Amino acid sequence: MELTVLSLVLAASMILMLSLGVWVALTLVGVGALGLLISGNDQIGLLFGTSSWGASTSWSLTALPMFIWMGEILFKTRLSEDLFKGLAPWMEGMPGKLLHVNILSCGIFAAVSGSSAATAATIGRMTLPELKAQGYSERMSVGTLAGSGTLGLLIPPSIILIVYGVAAEVSIARLFIAGALPGLLLVAMFMGYTMVWATIFKDELPKTREQNLGLLVKLKALKLLLPIVGLIIFVLGSIYTGFATPTEAAALGVFGALVLAAATGSLSLSSFKESLLGAVKSSCMIGLILVGAHFLTLSMGFLGIPRELAAWIGGMSLSPFELLIGLTALFVILGCFLDGISVVVLTVAVVMPVVQQAGIDLLWFGIFIVLVVEMAQITPPVGFNLFVIQALTGKNILYVAKAALPFFLLITAALITISWFPQIVTFLPRTMSQ
Repeated sequence: MELTVLSLVLAASMILMLSLGVWVALTLVGVGALGLLISGNDQIGLLFGTSSWGASTSWSLTALPMFIWMGEILFKTRLSEDLFKGLAPWMEGMPGKLLHVNILSCGIFAAVSGSSAATAATIGRMTLPELKAQGYSERMSVGTLAGSGTLGLLIPPSIILIVYGVAAEVSIARLFIAGALPGLLLVAMFMGYTMVWATIFKDELPKTREQNLGLLVKLKALKLLLPIVGLIIFVLGSIYTGFATPTEAAALGVFGALVLAAATGSLSLSSFKESLLGAVKSSCMIGLILVGAHFLTLSMGFLGIPRELAAWIGGMSLSPFELLIGLTALFVILGCFLDGISVVVLTVAVVMPVVQQAGIDLLWFGIFIVLVVEMAQITPPVGFNLFVIQALTGKNILYVAKAALPFFLLITAALITISWFPQIVTFLPRTMSQ
C-alpha cells in the first residue's frame, strides 16, 4: 500500500473515532495499533508497553502534575479573588478600565497555573459577572477573556512547554525563560488594542463618573496582589537563577501555594482534597494523551511516514519562512479538532526532522508552536477556550469566536513579529546562559 494511501487511511480513522466521541488518548492508541497491523507487525502489546514506559518515565515530566496542582490550589482558594480586587483600582484611569483586569489577571494567573483552560475559567468566573453588572460591552468582555486566557500556554511555567521540551529534548528551563518576553509582548498588544477600542467606542463603556482613587486605596489593594506575585517570583526566580530545576521549582510552588492559602485562611480539608483531585484528573488526562501519541509516533515510524514526509518536504526546497507558513496552517487546522497538548505531542516527532533540516532553532520553534496553538484555542469548532467561555456565559460558540477574532489576529501579529525578530525569543536564554 502506498504511503499516501496509508496516511489517508490513518487520518480518516482518527477523524472517525474522534467524531464518534472516543477519547483523544484512546483514539491515538487505536490508530497506532491499526498502523502496526497494516505494517505487518503483530507485536502490538509488547510495543505498546515499551512505548508507554518510555513516554511516561521522563524525569522532566514530574514537574507537570506539580505545576497543575499549584494552579488548582489557587483556583480552589480565595487567592484568585484577591487577584481581581488587587488589580481593579489600578486600572480605573486607563481607557478600557476594568477590561484590562481581564488581561492582567489572566497574565498573572497564567504564571502560576500553566493551563489555558484553567486560566480562562478561573478569571472568567470572577470578572465576567462584575463587568456585566457595571455595564461593559459583553462582546469585549468575552473577547478579552478568550484572548488573554491563552496566555496560560505561553507564560511560564507552561504545561505545554514542558510537554514540548520532553518531546523535542529541549531544556525546559530555557523554554520557560524564552517564553517570558513573548508573553509580555502579547499582554502589551492585548492592552494596547483594548485602549484603542475604548477610545473609539466610548459609548460601549459604562456611563459612570471618573473615580479618583487615592494612592492609599491603591496601595491597600496592592497588598492583595503581593502573595501571588511573590509566589511567581519565588517559583520562576528559582528556575532563572539556577537555584532549582523546573521539577524542584514545581514542588516549591506547591508548597508556597499551600502556605499562602493557609495564611489567608482559605485552605480547608475540602479545598485541599478538591485541588488534589483536580490535579490528578488533569495529570492523568495529559499522561494518557502522551502515551497514546508516543505509541502512534512509534507506529508511524514502522510505516516510514516521518522519514518519507521529511524527504518529501525537503525535496520541495522550501525556505524556512515558507515552511513555517505551512506548519502554521497545519497546526491551526489540527487545533480545530484537537486540544493543544495533543497537537504538540502528535506532530513534534513528525515535523522535527524537517525543522532541523531547515536550520530552525528548536528553542525558538517551541515558542512558535505555542503561539500557533494559542491561535487554535480560540478557533472553532473545538477551540478549548471557546468551550470554557461558552459554559461561563451561555452564549453561542460562534458569538464567542467572533468576540475573540481580534485577539486571534493579535496573536497572528505576534507570531509574525517573533519570526521577523527571533531575538525576542532567544535573547533571554542566551543572556542568562552566559
